[in-house]
Parts: sequence; C-alpha cells; structure tokens
Amino acid sequence: MTGRWGSFPPAAPQDSGPRQAAADAAAAFGAAADEVDDAAAAALHVNRTDLRIIGLIGAVGAMTAGTLAEAAHLSPAATTAAIQRLVAAGHLRRDTDPADRRRAVVTVTPATAEAVGRIYGPIAEAGHRLLTGYSDADLELITGFLEAGRRMQVDQADRIRTHPAR
Repeated sequence: MTGRWGSFPPAAPQDSGPRQAAADAAAAFGAAADEVDDAAAAALHVNRTDLRIIGLIGAVGAMTAGTLAEAAHLSPAATTAAIQRLVAAGHLRRDTDPADRRRAVVTVTPATAEAVGRIYGPIAEAGHRLLTGYSDADLELITGFLEAGRRMQVDQADRIRTHPAR
C-alpha cells in the first residue's frame, strides 16, 4: 500500500486495478485525517498525544489516570506528566470520582470541549453531507470496509507494540 510513506517501507505487491486504488485511497484518507489532527493539535497548542488524551477523556466524560494510561497505551509516568501538562494548560480538570471519593478523575474543561466542537464539528457536518449521496447499500459496504480496516489497524498496532522491529 502506498500513501503517507510512499514506497518506504516497501509496500505489499501492487496491482493497478480497483483493489490498489482502494488501498491508495484508504492510505490517503488516513494521511488526511493525520493532517486534520495536526492542525487541531496546533490550534489547541498541544502535541498529538495530548490531543489523543483530550479525545479519549471527552468521549467518555471522565477517566482515572490508570484507565487513561491503558486506553492511550502510555506508561503511568507518561500519563501523569500529560495530565499535569493538560491541567496546567487549562484543558483538563481533576475532580473527585463521584463513585469512589478516594479516587481522582480527569475531565475535559468546558472551554476545551467547546474548542474541540468548533474544530471537529464542521468536519462531522461535512462528512454527513458527503454521505447523503450514497445509497443504504453503499453505506453498508463502506461501513463494513471501514470497520474491517479499523480492526486490522488496531491488530497491527498491537502486533507492533508486542513485537517491535528492534
């Protein structure tokens, strides 16, 4: 597959037909999503890991540091450093866990949630407009491809984490 890495590392055997065109389009889509996240991180004055942390917490509302470390695939020390950085920058807030008052949870601040909405909301709206041109059958096919591709990517990330190249 070609895309954001071009011919490096060497790609799997290629053909010039629709299968290769789909693989190239999927790689280009991933690279474009990376560009959006780079721009969003810059707009929020955070790095990509911190943006991912904001997204993970925002998706569920509140997380403990341990749960966040696991979800973000970060060490506890790296997670603590990121939380401290994001609290100091005003993106996260530490609160007492309402379910267990002995624990702390982190939440996204309202100002950051609003900024994230301003950044990603128009993208969601544009994406929904794009989808209106497709039939239900087309959308089922696209959804199946995207879900299978997501699972494949997660499996490959797990493979890389478990068996690094070095």
